[in-house]
Amino acid sequence: MARPLMFGPASRQLFGLFHPAEQAHPGDTAVLLCPPFGQEGLRTHRFFKVLAERLARSRIATLRFDFHGTGDSPGDERSGELDGWRRDLCSAHETLRGLAPDARIVWVGARLGATLAVLAARNGRCDPARLVLWEPVIDGPRYARMLRERHVEAVDTSFCIPDLGWRRGYLRDAQAVPEEALGVSLSTQLRAQLSALVPASLPLTALHDTLVLARPDEAHTAQWAAEQQSRHMPVRLAYFQHRLDWTADPYPNSAMVPADALHRLQGALHE
Repeated sequence: MARPLMFGPASRQLFGLFHPAEQAHPGDTAVLLCPPFGQEGLRTHRFFKVLAERLARSRIATLRFDFHGTGDSPGDERSGELDGWRRDLCSAHETLRGLAPDARIVWVGARLGATLAVLAARNGRCDPARLVLWEPVIDGPRYARMLRERHVEAVDTSFCIPDLGWRRGYLRDAQAVPEEALGVSLSTQLRAQLSALVPASLPLTALHDTLVLARPDEAHTAQWAAEQQSRHMPVRLAYFQHRLDWTADPYPNSAMVPADALHRLQGALHE
């Protein structure tokens, strides 16, 4: 059964849920789940809960947590930014190290959570044995544009707005990062960080091996992975098509937990 806990420094407490491994043995794997941002994190909350439960049953201890100012962690969401969240990830890593001291720790990150995993791992203060990056955000302006477009679509379909001037203004600057996207605020610092986030700012290191999971049509991610391979980094790209929509739910008031995605991520830990 999952055990709730608070961890991290007193000034920056984080909420997490630890799923202890059933019949654990020294040297087993432990997993730190790094969730996506905003609506993508809400959409995948149940998915990662089910994944953690399955991993625990297969002798893999798992810690899932909320970054500061998100989910059930304390803090103001309007102050969220990448550097602080990167430090949160290291705090979660050290907490999992204490809970599973003899385990080999693997980070599984999705979307912006995968990006934060790259940033934290290259910092040198954490020591994951492996990274599994599920559709990492490697192009901040492109990601912001997607959030802006999805936000406009959601408002269009949810409300009757006779004056569409707001819509034209919201979409006028193709490079602008929105202050709000799908019900979540983006701080001034986070908007600046996303504007500056480009593939070249996310070099991998040789301290751990990396598996990148991308959609078959995601050329940007494939090119980034190829560039890391050209630097002789231990990285492998695997294409993965799934039925999970990161920012929308085709089944109202339900959470999707696609079996194919569960199986793929479970399998990634044994590759």
